[in-house]
Amino acid sequence: MWKALRNAFKIPELRDRILFTIAILIVFRLGIYIPIPGINLQAWGEAFKRFGESGAGGILSFYDVFTGGALRNFSIFAMSVTPYINASIILQLLSSVMPKLKEMLREGEQGRKKFARYTRNLTVILGGFQSFIVSFSLVSQNPDIVAYGLNPWTFIMVSTLSMLAGTMFLLWIGDRITEKGIGNGISVLIFAGIVARYPSYFGQALLGRLNIFGWIFLLAIAVVTVAGIIFVQQAERRITIQYASRVSGRRVYGGASTHIPVKVNQSGVIPIIFASAIVMIPGAIAQMAGWETLQRLFNSGSMFYMVLYGTMVFFFTYFYSMVVFDPHDISENVRKYGGFIPGIRPGRPTEQHIQKVASRVTFMGAVFLVVIALLPYVVQGVTRVNIIIGGTSTLIAVGVALDVVQQMEAHLIMRHYEGFVKKGRIKGRR
Repeated sequence: MWKALRNAFKIPELRDRILFTIAILIVFRLGIYIPIPGINLQAWGEAFKRFGESGAGGILSFYDVFTGGALRNFSIFAMSVTPYINASIILQLLSSVMPKLKEMLREGEQGRKKFARYTRNLTVILGGFQSFIVSFSLVSQNPDIVAYGLNPWTFIMVSTLSMLAGTMFLLWIGDRITEKGIGNGISVLIFAGIVARYPSYFGQALLGRLNIFGWIFLLAIAVVTVAGIIFVQQAERRITIQYASRVSGRRVYGGASTHIPVKVNQSGVIPIIFASAIVMIPGAIAQMAGWETLQRLFNSGSMFYMVLYGTMVFFFTYFYSMVVFDPHDISENVRKYGGFIPGIRPGRPTEQHIQKVASRVTFMGAVFLVVIALLPYVVQGVTRVNIIIGGTSTLIAVGVALDVVQQMEAHLIMRHYEGFVKKGRIKGRR
């Protein structure tokens, strides 16, 4: 592995991409510490502690995990790229019910550019709305966070515009990373924000005064979690497709064999994000209204919360998989190009076979996501330390790291260097 890293810096283009990405990430981390104008940082720090600093509980802490501590500092990057993620998910879901959006995605490069423009326009709307809601709710509950002598409504408007501008700036530097750096820019920024929290988790473990068995359990869970995520993220079920051959003169055309990859976790981290956002809403409302019974019911450590959370993750995994993976379209495309699944008749039988395979594979992916989503609560219950091991953050971090390593490996192999794995490239599994 170290030899591969040394080889990466021997390639001028790859070295420049790596250094450019590192430079952009430094800018991103510096922006985390630029506060919004007019904020009373001391009063905000005390208010944030009252909401609870657990990364697994509370809507503020949930956002703070993805922003790398920007919300804790109430910086201009407090919203991070979450409005863009929400806009992307909304438009992807709408594309399954709106034929115009679906056709736009099939128009090639021009269609994708138009879809990306719609996503950014929706990001501005959602970013402004979310920034205003966060600013207004925090100021209404904690008026002392506004600097002395400043009108609260003036601060709310300044805060809204500052966070919206910060989000759009992050989208811009994310595009620069995608164009001139390594990996998908937006994903790399989220990855940097998540990984930046890991030292604080380690500090919490030290302050928790774990015994030797607690540390062994914690390290074992961390290793098994990362290994399991890598295995499942790369795993796929391949449906063999055979194309009929035809003879023209002395030449034989066709007869090739390929496959349809059905990923075990084709919905990624989206089901966890959906479920987390929806389950947190009742708790946030109860916290604002002071309803103690509802707060206890939707407390992140309660059995009711965990059962509801796991059920919603399972449901959204199937729902999103149905949106992004359409067996009818796939079977029609296979039939149109003269392909067939060995032993399966074209048309409706092919569609049913693909649907059956996808349902079974999705079930395993759904169970995996439920385990990953609930793992932090199990770890906290055993160790009594509030550490996020598993869950959305680790799933995103490992997925982005795999994508970056795969891109670097592609550059190395293209120039006849050895990749990160000696016995074969990093690729999907059957």
